[in-house]
Amino acid sequence: MVAKRILLVDDDLNLLDLIRIRLEASGYQVAAVGHENEAKRLVAQQPFDAAVIDLQLVSQDGITLMEELHRDDPGLPVIILTAHGSIESAVDAMARGAFTYLTKPFDSRELILQIERALEQARLNGELHRLRELVEEKRDFGNIIARSEPMRRVLDQVARIADSDSTVAIYGASGTGKELIAKAIHLAGPRREAPFLAINCAAIPENLLESELFGHEKGAFTGAIRKKPGLFAQAEQGTVFLDEIGELPLPLQGKLLRVLQERTIMPLGGEQQIPIDVRVIVATNKNLKEEVKKGAFREDLFYRVHVIPVHIPPLRDRKEDIPPLVEYFLRRHSEQTGKKKRTIAPAALQKLMLHDWPGNVRELENAIEFALAMARSGTIGAELILPANADHSSLPTLKDARDGFEKNYLRDLLKATAGNISRAAKLAGKYRADLYNMLKKHGISPGEFKD
Repeated sequence: MVAKRILLVDDDLNLLDLIRIRLEASGYQVAAVGHENEAKRLVAQQPFDAAVIDLQLVSQDGITLMEELHRDDPGLPVIILTAHGSIESAVDAMARGAFTYLTKPFDSRELILQIERALEQARLNGELHRLRELVEEKRDFGNIIARSEPMRRVLDQVARIADSDSTVAIYGASGTGKELIAKAIHLAGPRREAPFLAINCAAIPENLLESELFGHEKGAFTGAIRKKPGLFAQAEQGTVFLDEIGELPLPLQGKLLRVLQERTIMPLGGEQQIPIDVRVIVATNKNLKEEVKKGAFREDLFYRVHVIPVHIPPLRDRKEDIPPLVEYFLRRHSEQTGKKKRTIAPAALQKLMLHDWPGNVRELENAIEFALAMARSGTIGAELILPANADHSSLPTLKDARDGFEKNYLRDLLKATAGNISRAAKLAGKYRADLYNMLKKHGISPGEFKD
């Protein structure tokens, strides 16, 4: 196996040499340079698999250098080293394209672990690029933002299952993008030229849903003045996406089971079975196993649809995706309105990163749309992001608000540092003992956040 090439940039020559030795001992090829101009020259001449860049260089900061290197190699994962750790600088680095950051002094084993993760991200980036090439003409596939590791695992799974015809069950809370993932599976597979047809099982009355799914013959019921093919017939050789499958009424669950078993449909008022050739993808925000236990979902249908489960993480577990999602929403608004693209202030972005997002990506999009509508300048400030509820009677006490903020802050801090107390304490500007006391107060264990 060819050794991965790592670019190392730091004006501290002693540290530069020490890191180079550690990385070479781990099997990497290392190009170590002390000046940003030399780094630019090397990247323009040859490809690298990852880069480690100090925040403070000779004549510019490492984040600006990273952005310049990305002009030559947009997919280059970059780890920023800083002796000036703060949430704001970390958020800024991540928002502008860094894979992650490390605060000096750091354990060399931790650096090597982060490099391994960066290389895995690059591999998944390549897979995602392959998927996007397959569906280049389908603009909406570009909506999938996957900087975070949980979402990259989802897209890696999409790439693996796309060529299969097996039924897929997509699980995720409302607003996480389940239909977007279903489209990605369809567009990356051999049925991409055929229709992708979706229906929300919770949005159509039961007496109409059967006709929508399986079609009807003329005269099948009052108002059926002509023959109408259903979703399964219209999607022939393509994909049927059944959203909110957990809301499908029990009588229709039995009919869907027969369709999946026999690969035929019987239109309402029809007299013979019609063979179909479709792939079926279902989605739900419910736990179907629990629905089976409650008698609300047929066990035999569960095993028919739960062939390949795909779990979409909530936005609170993929906060690395928030900066690129915000950038995407801002860019799309600019393209749709023809206006100059607005930017977002670091404090506003930090506020977005600290929010828990119960409504997931849909809630984030709504928040950005609100801010864009209210903005009076080219920069969106923190005051326009998730403004406080005007109903003062529902406000918590100051103590409760402080405790709630402190608890959420500590959880985000440990997520950002993967449960590393030393890094977390430096980032928060606290002594380790004080940080432990705060964690004990809120019943938070660092072990929950370790990889």
